[in-house]
Amino acid sequence: MALIPTITMRYSNDKEISAIVRKLLNTGWRYMAGTKHGKIIAPNGRKLPVPGTPSDWRASRNFRRDVRRIDLIAHP
Repeated sequence: MALIPTITMRYSNDKEISAIVRKLLNTGWRYMAGTKHGKIIAPNGRKLPVPGTPSDWRASRNFRRDVRRIDLIAHP
């Protein structure tokens, strides 16, 4: 029996940001591809851009912070 490799979509060039987006998608968030940036949409409808090629070393920290803020708004 041949194993079929799992294809994981790359949401960002940053590994940590891609991993965060994958976890969010498993918890009910949605992803929309854009022309320059993708967007993730929270269950409450709020949108957050996904940096495709982050140039700042703090990009994953900032992205995690923004996700946390949106999630707190969704669940007060």
